[in-house]
Amino acid sequence: MNVTLKQLTLYLALLSIGGGVGCLAGRYIQAGNHPEDLVLPVVRQQIPPFTPPQTPDNRVIERSNSNFIAEAVEKVGPAVVRIDATSRVASQVPEAFKNPLFKRFFGDSLPLPEERVKRGTGSGFILTAEGRIITNAHVVSGVDTVKVTLKDGREFEGKVQGIDPLTDVAVVKINVKGLPTVTMGKTDNLVPGQWAIAIGNPLGLDNTVTVGIISATGRSSSQVGIPDKRVRFIQTDAAINPGNSGGPLLNDAGEVIGINTAIRADAQGLGFAIPIETAQRIADQLFAKGKADHPYLGVQMVNLTAVSKNELSQQLNVKITTENGVVITRVVEKSPAASAGLRQGDVIQKINGVAVNAPGEVQEIVESSTIGKDLALEVNREGKIEKFKVKPAAFPAASLSGG
Repeated sequence: MNVTLKQLTLYLALLSIGGGVGCLAGRYIQAGNHPEDLVLPVVRQQIPPFTPPQTPDNRVIERSNSNFIAEAVEKVGPAVVRIDATSRVASQVPEAFKNPLFKRFFGDSLPLPEERVKRGTGSGFILTAEGRIITNAHVVSGVDTVKVTLKDGREFEGKVQGIDPLTDVAVVKINVKGLPTVTMGKTDNLVPGQWAIAIGNPLGLDNTVTVGIISATGRSSSQVGIPDKRVRFIQTDAAINPGNSGGPLLNDAGEVIGINTAIRADAQGLGFAIPIETAQRIADQLFAKGKADHPYLGVQMVNLTAVSKNELSQQLNVKITTENGVVITRVVEKSPAASAGLRQGDVIQKINGVAVNAPGEVQEIVESSTIGKDLALEVNREGKIEKFKVKPAAFPAASLSGG
């Protein structure tokens, strides 16, 4: 039979296709031995539903939409103010000028230093539509009145109504109504990694916004480098520069979670804020009576660890038998702790039934207590558990920092 080249080519093509299908069919028949196995399965990628990120205790961390930073700033920005404080400082007369020989030589023409003007700029934010403003104590320290500038450019004279150096919180009042205000948030659910937004007037640049994350919570004043304060700070990497002090730290919903306050000179990219619950509690007292009361026990404390246990026993000349709790290293004379019978070397293990393992935890409980109302302390004294009732007193200005 004569076969043309065209016919031969078509024949070979059909044979090749048939063989391929046969091999494919044979592979599926061998696999399942059912006719329906010849139908090639359609592979669809299964995309799991979005699950919001959660904390270790399964609390959902919610975030706003993709434009949440701009929305937060638009919401809070009008309530952020600039505070300019001006004070006159008398220059000190050099000691050499007080020498009688200088007086004899210069007579009445003795040159005296002139009075200096000290100026400072910070930030603040409006709590109420009637002009209550909160800021840092160090922003308005040493002055009675300040200039308050709103975002819309209006300027008002502000009256400093109270300063609390222990928490670095101060309050100012301006006589105007109908002002924009902030929305308060909460810090009890903050976890590292959440968004943080700072608004303020750094370096004189009004209404500056910076963004970052919550880097840590519960930083003690000693860790931050200002041991004279009684605050458990929020740490953030949102840029905080001179002039930001007193401005708000926001979460992604535009709620205030802290007051930007402390900058370590040796830090890069680290800032600190006072938790809003602490700031609000102090501000309420300052507006009500011009000062804030801080409950005080009169003890100095250190952490207790397996390593420090024996060393502390030798230093304090006591027998410390536990590794849990906070060691009292000093009891201030005539303090509430001294009156209750607490002693150097006692290990505080519980306060009002709550276990404590760090001085900051003790200080936090004491700070939130009521002056004159008993605190129940459970103490390990050389291996024996003893219980004490201590009535916190108002923190004396001359006292050393402690519980």
